[in-house]
Amino acid sequence: MLTPQEAESPLAEVPYSLRHAGISLWIKARVAPAEVARRAGHSLAVLFRFYAKLLRGGQAQDNKRISLALENEE
Repeated sequence: MLTPQEAESPLAEVPYSLRHAGISLWIKARVAPAEVARRAGHSLAVLFRFYAKLLRGGQAQDNKRISLALENEE
């Protein structure tokens, strides 16, 4: 347990910052959102609420992947 002085120090934020950075990295690495949520101990709803900005990124790449998949089906 942290003392009140320790809890107020900038170092107390480091574990959360590192956790946030790790989750952000998984999302940017295009790990499936359900897997990111599972590893983070979140529900999908929580993941989407707090990381929506990152989850919205990459739409152009996703469109290319979909187009390639459709081309390969023909």
